[in-house]
Amino acid sequence: MEARQGPLDIAVAGGTGFVGRALVPALVQAGHRVRTLARGPKSPGPTTFPAVRAWAVDLAEGRGLRAALQGAQIGYYLVHSMGGGPAAADFADRDRTAARNFVEAAEAEGLERILYVGGLGEATGRLSPHLQSRREVARILSSRSVKVTELRAAIIVGAGGSSFEMLLQLVEKLPVMICPRWVNSRCQPIARSDLVGYLVRALQVPETVGGAFDVGGPDVWTYRQLLEATGEAIGRRPRIWVVPVLTPSLSSHWVGFITEVPSAVARPLVEGIVTDVVTREDRIRQLIPQPLTPFRAALADALRERGAVARGSSRGQ
Repeated sequence: MEARQGPLDIAVAGGTGFVGRALVPALVQAGHRVRTLARGPKSPGPTTFPAVRAWAVDLAEGRGLRAALQGAQIGYYLVHSMGGGPAAADFADRDRTAARNFVEAAEAEGLERILYVGGLGEATGRLSPHLQSRREVARILSSRSVKVTELRAAIIVGAGGSSFEMLLQLVEKLPVMICPRWVNSRCQPIARSDLVGYLVRALQVPETVGGAFDVGGPDVWTYRQLLEATGEAIGRRPRIWVVPVLTPSLSSHWVGFITEVPSAVARPLVEGIVTDVVTREDRIRQLIPQPLTPFRAALADALRERGAVARGSSRGQ
């Protein structure tokens, strides 16, 4: 199958979420017709563009999916159920069901391709439940006739991202941190704008059809270094003490107590830093050459955006 050229009809599941809010305008700017799929008939999100339509769907039940996908050629799947809700521990089950409903509807409506953002990390038995779930979703999406392109990312740096907010709020609120020894695990964050660049440009690159690709920024950092650099950026570099006995469960409750990130969301994120999450191959850089944003620059952009959003919210009150 060749990649499509020219304007496309595109459905974005999760179009009102963290990545979707940046992807939808980029797709519109590239000349595509976009529909966002989300819960609620008037879900908030980037629907102020004439080329964007909002569709209310229920991924858990499959309601509204076929109507929302009818006539679309491409689907983006940016959904995950990590944390939140009365059964937060069952996020993997919810992800499994949602992915199955989406790909069945996509196949029934004749979609040609699904682009999916998964989780970066070596496929071993040491993967966290969150990363295992991301891999399972990729397998489910690939189990039908629709071709899938998977981009696997670690921390996506941008205002409103769960991992970014967790890092930032810890630094904002704690001058001293007691951290587990795996705070020295390595991570390769990517700027949200760079990820969006890959997602949009992959539409015109035939070699990405049906493939899975590791994506990351130009820097590899330890989580300790990420915390310290974030602190420097806001003038609050923390003192970090590393101890060997702090478990992911205890750490997630601590993060949930200190930050606005719920423990149910924090736990999968914290469990994900036990192992290194760095790219193992760089094929995407060869297929889609683009400048990559260093972490400090991506951090500065995210902080500016976060401040602008906060100021806009204050003016609206």
